[in-house]
Amino acid sequence: MMAGDGPACYVYGVIPDEGGDQAVKDLPAVGAPDSPVTFVRDRGLAAAVSEVPTEQPLGSPDDLRAHAGVLDTLAASGLPVLPLRFGTVVRDERAVTEELLTEGHDDFTWALDRLRGSAQFTLRARYVQDEVLREVLDEHVEARRLREELEGLPEDAGYDLRVQLGQLVVEAVGAKREVDAREIEQRVAPFALAVATSEPESAEGVVNAAFLIEDKQRGAFEQAAEELARQWNGRVRLRLLGPLAPYDFVADALRRVEEGG
Repeated sequence: MMAGDGPACYVYGVIPDEGGDQAVKDLPAVGAPDSPVTFVRDRGLAAAVSEVPTEQPLGSPDDLRAHAGVLDTLAASGLPVLPLRFGTVVRDERAVTEELLTEGHDDFTWALDRLRGSAQFTLRARYVQDEVLREVLDEHVEARRLREELEGLPEDAGYDLRVQLGQLVVEAVGAKREVDAREIEQRVAPFALAVATSEPESAEGVVNAAFLIEDKQRGAFEQAAEELARQWNGRVRLRLLGPLAPYDFVADALRRVEEGG
């Protein structure tokens, strides 16, 4: 956060100068929910901005939601979006033009053209814990044996057996995760321009993946995800988020600019 006495300029991201005003009208802003979100425009580009007080730190859950809300709303309106990192603050709107839009004009324009007509969808899959444990016990004789030996034992007994059972379950779920993650990729990735994966956030997690989807492939992609959800109903919980701003694909788009396309 910048030091200063008055408000500064918070920057959400960059879009082509093709509208967007109605899309962000009345959205809450970062740091000052009642501050209007507006645009600084320069030579075919527009940066989404709002005034932000400099005397208070940023980073509350409301701030994070407001940042994503502006970017995802613009993406949902059909505009290509280059999200900036949360917490991007500059001195004033003049600095937005001189330090951001002017200096980055060619790279931003090229990257926005690459992202035009596409949006990010994020797919998160988690096992239903009781169901996947039942599968492990059905498929592994040793797991069933250990479970039966532990039944009726007091809490302070059978420590070694519990450790063995725990390790077996972790290994078995890990093997299932590899198979199921591969199936998810085979079923939905063919409809994507690019895929970015990250580690699941919990032990029950199967996949946490972002897909860059062209508008013309969106229906087929969503149908493939829905078919998976029906197939795995009661076993795996699938959550599909989107359309979103292409958070996981901006760095790659700009990197290709640097490398010459």
